[in-house]
Amino acid sequence: MTPGLMIAAPASGSGKTTVTLGLARAFTRQGLAVQCLKGGPDYIDPGFHAAATGRPSCNLDSWTMPAGLIGGLARAEADLVILEGSMGLFDGVATTGACGNGSGADLAAMTGWPVVLVLDCSGQAQTAGALAQGMARFRPGVQVAGVILNRIASPRHERLARRGIEEAGLPVLGVLPRNATTTLPERHLGLVQAQEHAGLAGFLEDAADLIAAHCDMAAIRALARQARPLPTSARAAAPAPGRAIALAQDAAFSFVYAHLLADWAAQGARVLPFSPLADEAPPAEADACWLPGGYPELHAARLAAAGNFRAGLRAFAETRPVHGECGGYMAMGAWLTDAGGARHRMAGLLGLETSFARRKMHLGYRRAELVAPMPGLPAGTSLRGHEFHYATILAQPDAPLARVHDADGTLLAETGAFRAFPGGGRASGSFFHLIAAEP
Repeated sequence: MTPGLMIAAPASGSGKTTVTLGLARAFTRQGLAVQCLKGGPDYIDPGFHAAATGRPSCNLDSWTMPAGLIGGLARAEADLVILEGSMGLFDGVATTGACGNGSGADLAAMTGWPVVLVLDCSGQAQTAGALAQGMARFRPGVQVAGVILNRIASPRHERLARRGIEEAGLPVLGVLPRNATTTLPERHLGLVQAQEHAGLAGFLEDAADLIAAHCDMAAIRALARQARPLPTSARAAAPAPGRAIALAQDAAFSFVYAHLLADWAAQGARVLPFSPLADEAPPAEADACWLPGGYPELHAARLAAAGNFRAGLRAFAETRPVHGECGGYMAMGAWLTDAGGARHRMAGLLGLETSFARRKMHLGYRRAELVAPMPGLPAGTSLRGHEFHYATILAQPDAPLARVHDADGTLLAETGAFRAFPGGGRASGSFFHLIAAEP
């Protein structure tokens, strides 16, 4: 298998993404075929990975994915795999899922790929060594192979921090100075999406220049190791929703997992993109429609004014299945209130009414047991996925789609929604982002 390594950190905000993108772009500039992967259910970072390498990136997740799926996705026809961790290296949920608790450490242990720690040294010096040493010894089977010191303020700061790392017995692979130009913009769901970043090409080149100038690229590449033998499965993560799938794709609807799209294609399904923001209806030749998550609240007025889209979606749903995830679910509802308090009419396939004027964060893994069908998935199927949004439900009068539990098994009030139509069509939706169906 392709040699790989993981970029991880003690906490979010340490600089993992910048280091990952800088390494990926710098190695790509050297002529290597670099495959990036993202640990955990983050669907924004893979877009930045793809921009850095020119190759699609996808997610690996030990709570939602069975080992065979992780093994298949970890195999890559490339010269080097760079897996970006999420949050802190050992952070996950209390209860284990398909293969672990969702931590980056699970993936490092499964693959055997060495870990390069990115340490934010702001406000500390030799203590960085104690932190690195503790992380290196915390879990058997996870090899912390080196450290990149980030946000170093001065030569003296570097000497002290480097001394602590070396006393911990770990090599320093890079020393990055404070540099505000390598910071990606953020908003309430995390990073701004790659396609919205006007200066992305310049940022990637700057990040690659920074890494090439301040890191030992040869030593980092030399750490990469072939993955341990991993099981692979011919089974798809989930059945395709149809043979020809109308997929909403624009700035309002863009959060769909790459491995699902690849699975649909492998099953022979055709994806037919359309843009609700351009007032396009689902393509008539499709036999199912899928509205992914995204930011409909930022485009609510345009969606409300998109009469052709709304009428076309309603006509489609009369005879064929339509499903919405998170943002797509909200757009299928009756009303959406934006952060400023303005109320916008949505497509009306479901009675759902949501509001961003009364924000509340909903975040975490989800296990859903379908009590009504989704496209391609019959009632009774158990699914694993993730939820992350700030919308508040004001009304949800339809029949439930699923019994939904969090990672600890607690039954949640949000069930999603289902509605059948006389012509044989149906509408379904939930805040749950599908990652994999359970065997």
